[in-house]
Amino acid sequence: MQEKVNKVKAPNRESVELLGATFEPGKPVSETDGRWRQKLTSRSEKLKYLKTGERYFYGAEGYGSEKRKNPA
Repeated sequence: MQEKVNKVKAPNRESVELLGATFEPGKPVSETDGRWRQKLTSRSEKLKYLKTGERYFYGAEGYGSEKRKNPA
């Protein structure tokens, strides 16, 4: 896939390279695309996947720029 790079003028700078769309158009062809339950084989892998997702959404710690100064 070819990356599309555009040069644009940024404030207080001359010009910067801006990365364009990086996705491939279309819909997934296979029925199994996007089905995480079939990709993970064991029960422990599935639990690890779910716990990681819960920590991301409900955890007190933040991730880089997503960290809030005042919790919601």
